[in-house]
Amino acid sequence: MMIKAPRGTEDILPSQAKKWQYVEAKLKDIANAFNYNEIRTPLFENTELFQRGVGDTTDIVQKEMYTFTDRGNRSLTLRPEGTASVVRSYVEHKLYGDPTQPTKLYYIGQMFRYERPQKGRNRQFVQFGIEALGSSDPAVDAEVMALAMESYKTFGLKSLKLVINSLGDKESRTNHRQALINHFTPHKDELCNDCQARLDKNPLRVLDCKKDRDHPAMKSAPSIIEYLNEDSKKYFDQVKSYLEKMGIPYVEDPTLVRGLDYYNHTAFEIMSDAEGFGAITTLSGGGRYNGLVQDLGGPETPGIGFALSIERLLLALEAENITLPIDEALDCYIVSMGEEARQEAVGLCHNLRLSGLKVDIDYLDRKMKAQFKQADRFHAKYVLVLGENELKENKIAVKDMGTGEQSEKSFEEIISFLKKSIKGEVK
Repeated sequence: MMIKAPRGTEDILPSQAKKWQYVEAKLKDIANAFNYNEIRTPLFENTELFQRGVGDTTDIVQKEMYTFTDRGNRSLTLRPEGTASVVRSYVEHKLYGDPTQPTKLYYIGQMFRYERPQKGRNRQFVQFGIEALGSSDPAVDAEVMALAMESYKTFGLKSLKLVINSLGDKESRTNHRQALINHFTPHKDELCNDCQARLDKNPLRVLDCKKDRDHPAMKSAPSIIEYLNEDSKKYFDQVKSYLEKMGIPYVEDPTLVRGLDYYNHTAFEIMSDAEGFGAITTLSGGGRYNGLVQDLGGPETPGIGFALSIERLLLALEAENITLPIDEALDCYIVSMGEEARQEAVGLCHNLRLSGLKVDIDYLDRKMKAQFKQADRFHAKYVLVLGENELKENKIAVKDMGTGEQSEKSFEEIISFLKKSIKGEVK
């Protein structure tokens, strides 16, 4: 019986892999332009990292983690998100002691969550994320949101909306927390089991509930904006001022809360308004997490970051009918006839590849006509033909597949000719 990929995973076949490569390369270029450096963390971590870092009241920790016990009886978890791993590495390797502060990092990697698979949401998915650690300057918040927006705009996406909110500092959150408890307690029995459990531990998570989103108490719940103290208001105003200086439009939404426990002050999401994108419009999200480094054993250190799903980015491109400018064509394909010509063709193919050209050759002993068809399938820019006559004259027949023009070149000049014609390089 045929074995299939596990539910919630998918194979990225060659026809799609080039899109992924293009998108990932562009995202890395953007991160580099903002002076963020790549970090790579393990696919699995000690389970405690996510219990402490993500929060034991979150859906991720309670319901969605892939956790297992290894042969040493250690509890390990496939990473469900990137921030906790990056901060763990930041603390473990004492990056806070590096003189170049703030520490600005980006990552691209696979994450794992056991949730119901649906369009654009798999159990194994790829995230691009950035983390800026060591600065409490509101300009850094604006920079992170600018980088997030540019991560979509660079591909030509237009139907974007940046939604922002402030979750306030510790004092503001404490006051808001009590107000939420007072508000929801009379309705506790009407809420789902998850919300009933969260109400005392982390009532802000009640606002993020998908089951109870239409409950009347949700609409009348006290807003965090009402409980922001002067410092938090000033901070949020500065963030908005920097966004305006950058010319980045935004929408304030006092009901926006992020699904992870570590956020404070700035929280944001980027959404797609494109028709056909689907009911779940959120493309990415992030926010500030000033207490997370300390929670994971490091010194008191402010931080902010965001993450986006590559899968949902590709869906957004599809929804806006954007075609990525990917050149899939071969530079040249070598057609050979006869064993001696075949020997020369193999050596020529190798030398052309070493010179930086994208080249292929027939490996199925096809007839000449079939070899030309294969060159067409590869969208080869040039076809090089080697046969007995060409070998006798030390020549290579060259066909420009774009113009149909044919010529002959010597073995000595073929590389410089192709590099000049294809790459625009001077001999």
